[in-house]
Amino acid sequence: MTMKAKLAAGILALAMTAGGALAEQVKIGIAAEPYPPFSSPDASGNWVGWEIEIINAVCAAAEMDCVITPVAWDGIIPSLTGKQIDAIMASMSITEERMQSIDFSDKYYDTPTVIVADKAVDISPTPEGLAGKILGVQASTVHQSYAQTHFADAGEIRVYQTQDEINQDLAAGRIDAAQADSIAMDEFVASDIGACCEVKGAVENDTAILGLGVGAGVRKGDDALREQINRGIAAIRESGAYDEITKKYFSSSIYGS
Repeated sequence: MTMKAKLAAGILALAMTAGGALAEQVKIGIAAEPYPPFSSPDASGNWVGWEIEIINAVCAAAEMDCVITPVAWDGIIPSLTGKQIDAIMASMSITEERMQSIDFSDKYYDTPTVIVADKAVDISPTPEGLAGKILGVQASTVHQSYAQTHFADAGEIRVYQTQDEINQDLAAGRIDAAQADSIAMDEFVASDIGACCEVKGAVENDTAILGLGVGAGVRKGDDALREQINRGIAAIRESGAYDEITKKYFSSSIYGS
């Protein structure tokens, strides 16, 4: 083989190796909108938070080369089914409705759904307690589905694109209450802008709507990736890495029973 032929063969082998490495990358879709303390960009634009650390830990334990890929929340499932991303790890609840179009890993956390309102306002997390009130929920979430099922006759349900917009309007008094995940709302009421408000209680559980905890979404039939993620989740739970990450953000376990 001539030197020129050897060089060409070497370049081809390098290209094939690089192509194989790229093919093994797993694009993990997260919501492009900030959702502290789970995920949000820092001052340098790097994504940080509990869920980001969990993604990194799961990928390391499962020996996956993962790339965190922000996607607008309302387009995240189409991005998965359209193969722009390979998995979703964005605080997505495992629900029967979603399982019609995608598959899920085992859960990696499970927390209650709560109602938050101004401290001075008498509100409870029931249809009677929300009668005549304006309730803010995020679009394309289990909270929108739950509110429209259980609170539709109570008062007005106002739908927003992001949780941050809901929190801003709640603090400004433009809505009376907000419904969201308890951990996210604990973060809000502990902040300066959320000092006006408090958690009024958890809504009555409806697993058909609120789901069976939060899991990683994968395309239908992608059993190999789903099992890889499951192995990663199990490994960090067993090693204690899950609890170590959780202690940095929360005072108690958020895994659920």
